[in-house]
Amino acid sequence: MNRIEIIKIFICTTLVLLADAQLKAEIPPMFSTKVVQKMQKDELTKVYFPAERIVWVNSGNGKMVKNEDVLLKSGNGQADLTNRICCVMTNLENDTASVLLDFGREIHGGLQLVLGHCTSQKPALVRIRFGESVGECNSELTYSSGKIGYSTNHHAMRDIIMEIPNYGSIEIGNTGFRFVRIDLLQEKTTINLAEARAILRYRDIPYLGSFNCNDERLNQIWLTGAYTVHLNMQEYLWDGIKRDRLIWLGDMHPEVATIMGVFGDNEVVPKTLDLACEQFPLPSWMNNMSAYSLWYLIIHHDWYIHGGDIDFLNKHKTYILGLIDLIVNKIDENGNENLAKERFLDWPSSWNKEGVEAGFRALIVWAMKDAEEICNILHEPISAQKAALCIKRLNQNIKEPNKLKQAASLMSIAGILDPLKACNEVVSVDGAKGFSTFYGYYMLQTQALAGQYQQAMDIIRQYWGGMLDMGATTFWEDFNLDWMDNAARLDEITPPGMKDIHGDFGAHCYLGFRHSLCHGWASGPTAWMSEHVLGIKVIEPGCKVIRIEPHLGDLNWVEGTFPTPYGIVKVKHTKSFDGNVISKVDAPKEIKIIQ
Repeated sequence: MNRIEIIKIFICTTLVLLADAQLKAEIPPMFSTKVVQKMQKDELTKVYFPAERIVWVNSGNGKMVKNEDVLLKSGNGQADLTNRICCVMTNLENDTASVLLDFGREIHGGLQLVLGHCTSQKPALVRIRFGESVGECNSELTYSSGKIGYSTNHHAMRDIIMEIPNYGSIEIGNTGFRFVRIDLLQEKTTINLAEARAILRYRDIPYLGSFNCNDERLNQIWLTGAYTVHLNMQEYLWDGIKRDRLIWLGDMHPEVATIMGVFGDNEVVPKTLDLACEQFPLPSWMNNMSAYSLWYLIIHHDWYIHGGDIDFLNKHKTYILGLIDLIVNKIDENGNENLAKERFLDWPSSWNKEGVEAGFRALIVWAMKDAEEICNILHEPISAQKAALCIKRLNQNIKEPNKLKQAASLMSIAGILDPLKACNEVVSVDGAKGFSTFYGYYMLQTQALAGQYQQAMDIIRQYWGGMLDMGATTFWEDFNLDWMDNAARLDEITPPGMKDIHGDFGAHCYLGFRHSLCHGWASGPTAWMSEHVLGIKVIEPGCKVIRIEPHLGDLNWVEGTFPTPYGIVKVKHTKSFDGNVISKVDAPKEIKIIQ
């Protein structure tokens, strides 16, 4: 061992010891070393802020709720005896004092109540309802999925009856919400509510990627997609912050694409992939779904291309090679496969069995192409050959997409259907009709492959912009443009004769208010606009080579940034009077730019 290697070991060891000492220094000394070793620090940040708007009160002509505007002011979270002005809530006989607050945007976290005097000798009883919409806040729990307005406490408690302290504070909730309704439940009781602050719990990381153009609607869509994923970057990468607070490998793919374009290398992705392998060891499928094991391979490929982390890829090598064997052994010489009885792409496509079959087979081809490339990177030629043979077998028996946009998109991306044919005959037919929030990303990618950039941008404005028009601050688990007909926005009480955009729609597992209005898989336009409008495409692993090829469509200019392992790439594209695009690119010296 030479002198340089000894110095490196000394520095690394010192840094580890210093980090360990810092952790121990933050723990009170009465805890034993054994206990400290079992502790886990919270890696997320917590902040408090008041509501922006009072949506509604049940005040009994001012007799039951007074001074509710106090709840819109900033506070310090400290109860006191100063008899400061509070929101006074008093229950009269056979009537309930209620306040419905709007915190302005979807968040993940809970609620802090700061209380003054209460007339009851016992702790007062309140009902707290969190909602992603006004309608959800006003809903009753209904565990029969066949009913309109299906509302549950599944995955996260959002409808809670609890006692609150006199001259004290309490924190409630761990869910996704924008609105909170507070009901005082005890008769002939008065409480003094000094503060009702939202608790935002989030991963404190910078937005390294950015997008700005002369169309504010597209800017807002890009940022909303980024924020949707950011909220789902909790301890692990979730699918939704209210329902589906779980690791779903298929749903992760659009989220990972967004993370790469907005946040760059973030530990939540490898950490989540590690846990997924622990939860679903071979020969199990990821999430017990064969399609989601295919997405696992695709995610690994894309994550390596962006970050170039060969150590992480090697860490998963045994699992990757074992998964390839599992898949290959279920495909015969004639291209017939029996990966699983149930095929799944996304919920809106479930009705089209023939189309799902075609799309599922295309997903296998896509995953095996990425797997072959991974194996070559890992110097595993035998496994690479297995993946290539698998593709050859499957392509002997290509199915028709049966007019299913999800299927045609996967087939185009997998290279087994001409993108222009896919768009002209299926994907671009009737515009945004038939789009979905998850697979819409792959429909947009197919339009890009076909050169239909303007059509894709128009659909982004109409479809994802439609959610914004209905009051969305994050993108939803599912959306259909037809839902907008005679529907009220999610941030208002639904007038008589109109539909509730949240409670009256949805299907499958997301009927009514169970529908998640913050689902990471819906962020596709953010990644798509960074790649195709800003025109930033990673060509070699680790972003060592990047191609800049913007497609402005009807835009006059666009500018933005893109995170890489070497730093930020900055671009600005301006359309001249003759229609040509003039580009300015600023990139770290380690990156080769191709234009």
